[in-house]
Amino acid sequence: MIVRIMGEGQVDLTEADLQLLNSFDSALESAIESGDEETFRQALHDLLAKVREDGRPLPPDALEPSEFILPHADASMEEVRQMLQDDGLIPG
Repeated sequence: MIVRIMGEGQVDLTEADLQLLNSFDSALESAIESGDEETFRQALHDLLAKVREDGRPLPPDALEPSEFILPHADASMEEVRQMLQDDGLIPG
């Protein structure tokens, strides 16, 4: 499963990572709903750190279709809220 982190590139994750990543996605959504900037920052950091840790980076010149697109580390709460409009960052 190919995941793009905006501004960083793509990583390849296994399907087994999906359920775990959904828990990080849920924490991020909850932080946005509560308007808690500190919790939002931590949840975004945790999600991106897990993707970087578990993912196998694709070469910079690879242009594979991404199943999920994640915000950059400095994204604002409003930017991420817009990305969550449909079914979360990582649809379950």
